[in-house]
Amino acid sequence: MSKKTSGGQIASLSPGSERPTLKTIAFMTGLGITTVSRALKDAPDISSETKERVRLVARQIGYQPNRAGVRLRTGKTNVICLILSLEEEIMGLSSPMVVGISEVLASTQYHLVVTPYRTQGNALDPVRYVLETGAADGVIISRTEPKDPRVALMMERNFPFATHGRTEMGLIHPYHDFDNERFAYEGVRKLVERGRKRLALLQPPPYLTFHLHMQAGFEKGIRDFGATAVPFSQVNLDSSLLDIRKASEALFSTPDAPDGIVAGSGSGAIAIVAALEAVGRRLGHDIDLVSKESHMLLQWLRPEVVTMREDIRLAGRELAKAVIARIEGIAPEDLQTLSYPISVDER
Repeated sequence: MSKKTSGGQIASLSPGSERPTLKTIAFMTGLGITTVSRALKDAPDISSETKERVRLVARQIGYQPNRAGVRLRTGKTNVICLILSLEEEIMGLSSPMVVGISEVLASTQYHLVVTPYRTQGNALDPVRYVLETGAADGVIISRTEPKDPRVALMMERNFPFATHGRTEMGLIHPYHDFDNERFAYEGVRKLVERGRKRLALLQPPPYLTFHLHMQAGFEKGIRDFGATAVPFSQVNLDSSLLDIRKASEALFSTPDAPDGIVAGSGSGAIAIVAALEAVGRRLGHDIDLVSKESHMLLQWLRPEVVTMREDIRLAGRELAKAVIARIEGIAPEDLQTLSYPISVDER
């Protein structure tokens, strides 16, 4: 068992020691087990000095509540489940989202569990698993569809959740989304300002809600700024980078090739740049490219690309706050947020 050293510091548990418990903290602080438990729960009748002393000892000995015991006593798991598709990992979105969620959960009793799935499978399966087993107190999902069955199911069960992206079901639910309509519209404007008139869009898969938003912004920009849309539907953001490169090479080799492209992801933009170079066209000279990106990597590697940032880490923070607030009973209409593209010249 851990104990205070002669210098007043708390020695950590030695390898093979039993897991620290409330009894461990009580022994080390000289407090009763009930007092320790209430201090960790931030009970109002416990002094701030006592709470801080208990929390300090708990941190130093690595105390974690026993989830099984918590669940038996309260019916809660203290778990938030993030359900992510493997496509988001390919696009580099999962890591910053996990970081953002973890930043919020760090000051709460909640722990994060990430459940991956493939879009070729049934996206309802991981949600059903959580609902049927009670594996989490709340769920965060992404890649929303206009008529998303996962949202319908969780609302039917009155289960707390938040979505990365919106739906078009007439149902009010917590979400955080990026304004893809504004991104595409501003992308067209920036290309036209550079003298580009024939524009193509590398867009999301057609079954996702943000496909509708991005397509609407692109088409509105084409109308408002007097440009011409060049069809480019052979691939989308879920296509492999190799397929995007091949389709882009074929597009650039046609007589009516575009002189400007709006790309919905930084990884897709990299494939487009590779295709440009393969057919002997110069970025920033023969053609301009506007791309969304979640990191600054594309801007650093290819400053010729006009980039607009989607802050996925911010999305993670907003989603974590939303799902916790929903668990606490806050109305879903008060848990809907939208972020906007940040251009390189606005950083």
